Amino acid sequence: MPHLAHIALIVRDYDEALAFYIGKLGFTLVEDIAVPEQGKRWVTIRPPGAPDRATTILLARAATPEQARFIGDQAGGRVFLFLATEDFDRDFAAWTAAGIAFIRPPAVMPYGKVAVFEDLYGNRWDLVEFTAKSG
Repeated sequence: MPHLAHIALIVRDYDEALAFYIGKLGFTLVEDIAVPEQGKRWVTIRPPGAPDRATTILLARAATPEQARFIGDQAGGRVFLFLATEDFDRDFAAWTAAGIAFIRPPAVMPYGKVAVFEDLYGNRWDLVEFTAKSG
């Protein structure tokens, strides 16, 4: 059955992206494999606590000026990725303490509790604890 395996996230630099996603958000490094014939690396990460078969994020270093234009704006200013948690208050407090820039404060919506943050490049993410009906 088809499933979503990876989502590509365009980054400026592999190591600075890993420092943010692993160091600040607590993501797990899944793979970091050199691909010298293409001058790049195959780097995948997954959110903390995600199952082994969960969709991963492929950190894709921009290889051209055109690709670089989309670093931090892959969704045209809208929220790009939705990170579900089972404990919103815990993660919000930890990430705020780690210096994560929340650009919309926590709010209770019909689908759950949510706040919007920006990653190191400016991509917008929802941190969301879904209600039982919405997840």
